[in-house]
Amino acid sequence: MYRTIIYAIPFFAVLIAFEFAWGCIKRRNTYRLNDFISNLSHGLLSQVVAVCTPFFQIGFYTAVFPFTSRWSNPEFWNSWAGLLAAVILFDFCNYWVHRAGHECAVFWAAHAVHHQSQDFNLSIALRQGSAVAILGWIFFLPMAIVGVPPKSFGIAAMVLLLYGYWVHTEHIGKLGWFDHVFSSPSNHRVHHAVNPGYLDRNYGALLVVWDKLFGTFAEEREPCIYGTVRPLESWNPLRALLNVYATLARTAWHTRRWSDKLRVWVKPPGWQPADIAERFPIPLQAPDTTRRYDPALTPVQQWAAIAQLTLWLCAILAFLWHADASSFWINAAMLGLTLAGLWVTGAVLESAIRVRWAWCLQAVFLSPVMGYVAGS
Repeated sequence: MYRTIIYAIPFFAVLIAFEFAWGCIKRRNTYRLNDFISNLSHGLLSQVVAVCTPFFQIGFYTAVFPFTSRWSNPEFWNSWAGLLAAVILFDFCNYWVHRAGHECAVFWAAHAVHHQSQDFNLSIALRQGSAVAILGWIFFLPMAIVGVPPKSFGIAAMVLLLYGYWVHTEHIGKLGWFDHVFSSPSNHRVHHAVNPGYLDRNYGALLVVWDKLFGTFAEEREPCIYGTVRPLESWNPLRALLNVYATLARTAWHTRRWSDKLRVWVKPPGWQPADIAERFPIPLQAPDTTRRYDPALTPVQQWAAIAQLTLWLCAILAFLWHADASSFWINAAMLGLTLAGLWVTGAVLESAIRVRWAWCLQAVFLSPVMGYVAGS
């Protein structure tokens, strides 16, 4: 199943290239090299994590389907009407898991990676949190109860994944009636913005009808400021993945009341118990005064980061091609090596490591990967 992503990559790449060229022609380029490399790093990492957690991708759904299905009708679900119904049901369930990802701290910890970029372009669609599926599977159980077969569930998930790609752009303006029914670039820009009137709005991946029904819709009326309320200010993929979890764990450790130690995980992001708010207040900047994280790089650092990402891209795609037949331990080793290699590339982008030492480390991390791929 992982080969499907490989087949989609040329489609993603062509659209990114077109958006970049269009932005340059219009003198409104929305790409920065460091941010672009960080986005692709997280996209690659999320695919390796998916290989290591197949149970939480579609495995759990497949396992519980025979026991939970109450109105199974294979003839209907295999029809075009059934497939359309499966897509709409998936979008409805996804609305709630997406909303939980913004309104419940532990779910936000998994989803925050997707929002950390302070730019907005098609590469953001590839910047996915690696732990979202591990936490979000329970929201899709209603689909199993009404009898949506695992195959239709997988197709619906892929449809929404591909649809959600094109809405991550600043180069498509408002689309009239379309904006009032479907998720669109205008609606999704609002979703990614930290403007006070835009926070926690427009969760629908395909339809914004759900947002209008449940009071979470906002129309784009002012320029969007992207990122998170507390900017990450790092290209370190480990920090990006674990930053919110670490904050929650520190808060739970330091707060005095046992009830607060539990509540901190389920309260909205940013919530603090009274004793923590007094001892460790969170300083927040107004969104329009926040500067974009953009440390300067020499040409040598830029080309080193590009080359390293390209090598990891090739290595991970080759690994994904054979992933269905690989063992758990091979997958786990690949995940560890990928994390280490992409951490090194992030360190180059932050000038935290000399380029020659970065290449030495990459040789160590890439060698076993290339050896495994060559022998597969």
